[in-house]
Amino acid sequence: MTPILLILGGSLFALLGLLHALYTFADISRPRRLVPNDPAVMQAMSSSGVRLARGGTTMWRAWVGFNFSHSLGAILFGSACILVARSLPSLALPKPALLVPVAIAALYLCLAIRYWFRIPAIGIATASLCFLFAWLLY
Repeated sequence: MTPILLILGGSLFALLGLLHALYTFADISRPRRLVPNDPAVMQAMSSSGVRLARGGTTMWRAWVGFNFSHSLGAILFGSACILVARSLPSLALPKPALLVPVAIAALYLCLAIRYWFRIPAIGIATASLCFLFAWLLY
């Protein structure tokens, strides 16, 4: 049962990351998903530089980059969980090692509850429970 739960939780993370990347990609040419409601804010982001970059990028380009890197992190985390699950019978992994996905998912859940919106929070909560039950049943 543990591998199934790890695959399910990892698949949820990978799916959420993939959707986030697709929405970000679509927003490059036709912004309407992961963008401010107020068009003036998006215009301000496009014309405002980032101090740290000293004119090397705009806030909008940084926003797009942050969204893509966030997507990549979720996809890689989900994929790693799936790979571990597929190798689990032959890995003989110590039980505390399975707390790593539980902890990472819990951190994502805290961020989702505090800063994001309902759909990712529900998906991450579900994946977190899968990882927790996978650890308990291992």
